[in-house]
Amino acid sequence: MAHGGDVIAELTTDHREVETLFQRIQSLPSGHQDRRKLADEMTIELVRHSVAEEQYLYPAVRKHIEGGGAMADKEIADHARVEQALKQLDGCSVDDPEFDRLFMTVKSEVTSHVEDEENNLFPKLRQACGQDMLDQLGDKIRTAKKMAPTRPHPAAPDTPPLNKLLAPGTGLVDRVRDFVTGRGRSA
Repeated sequence: MAHGGDVIAELTTDHREVETLFQRIQSLPSGHQDRRKLADEMTIELVRHSVAEEQYLYPAVRKHIEGGGAMADKEIADHARVEQALKQLDGCSVDDPEFDRLFMTVKSEVTSHVEDEENNLFPKLRQACGQDMLDQLGDKIRTAKKMAPTRPHPAAPDTPPLNKLLAPGTGLVDRVRDFVTGRGRSA
């Protein structure tokens, strides 16, 4: 899918990509080994997306949308639940019945989160911010995703400034581990 454009277009594209990964995982039978590779790709995308949102989207929501603090806190809490489930899924064999339960937990949490963002948060952000600001946020989100961790780190800070300071280093370590192990590369 094509990335680019303002923050809303960029994040919506991410949402569609993750939904496609959900469908691909569900199309395979329980225990199928390709589900691990797809779950790793899903985890990478979700972690990078969440980190970028926490660094740039939610601070903008707090600043520009009335009641944005509560909205951002709710979204960050959603991320924390997903990240915990992703961490458990990461350590789970596809042969374990727990894999399917954890995957469905992630899918359910993410689907609810996406619906809330697309139906509630994004329209309010578009109304509150000019196009230039939305474009700048899109650029920041894309840059942040390139530097973000690729593995769940539930104990990592999720608000600025610490998340902006620590995420690039953690991301570098994760990307080196991924390169060495081949994690995140489809067969």
